[in-house]
Amino acid sequence: LVELKVIWNKNKYDVKFCLDSTGADLKQKIHSLTGLPPAMQKVMFKGLLPEEKTLREIKVTNGAKIMVVGSTINDVLAVNTPKEAAQQEVKAEENKKEPLCRQKQHRKVLDKGKPDDVMPSVKGVQERLPTVPLSGMYNKSGGKVRLTFKLEQDQLWIGTKERTEKLPMGSIKNVVSEPIEGHEDYHMMAFQLGPTEASYYWVYWVPTQYVDAIKDTVLGKWQYF
Repeated sequence: LVELKVIWNKNKYDVKFCLDSTGADLKQKIHSLTGLPPAMQKVMFKGLLPEEKTLREIKVTNGAKIMVVGSTINDVLAVNTPKEAAQQEVKAEENKKEPLCRQKQHRKVLDKGKPDDVMPSVKGVQERLPTVPLSGMYNKSGGKVRLTFKLEQDQLWIGTKERTEKLPMGSIKNVVSEPIEGHEDYHMMAFQLGPTEASYYWVYWVPTQYVDAIKDTVLGKWQYF
């Protein structure tokens, strides 16, 4: 037997384990301690622990530290739930207020009218995100903005003439949108980047057919193409 210190999520477990057991056996033991299924465990000892080798073969010694990375299903669900609650709260707040597009802060952008190079909209249809960036829209200061969805990097790139902000999808707390009065085939949309409304990044003239796909992609719902 060898004495190990298993460390997971700031929890430490003292474990006595047989040196001739495999990495896979150790994963089962970690499962019994933490509730973390073996398939969701990343076990580290001088690199990733090989499942098929014994602890003796990989030279685990007495007092060795074994690092475990991974989240239980309950942890994953707990992370997603507050996001949904936040969405419902925002919806409730929106219902109390006058329509967003009549509010003074938005009128000064919307009164510029529809951009000449805005992408065409298709009313009554939901489409998946195009392979090219969404362009021809305005931001809150009335400057041109484009949205690029880097799905392989799990990032949203918000590009203006001056710079491109590269935002991890997980850092965006919510997405709100509302049709533009008189131009219901386009929406105004906000990405919530912090805890309050002051952190909203507004984008105007988003074609209506992409609104649901944008929300699903950013907020982490699965999209089956």
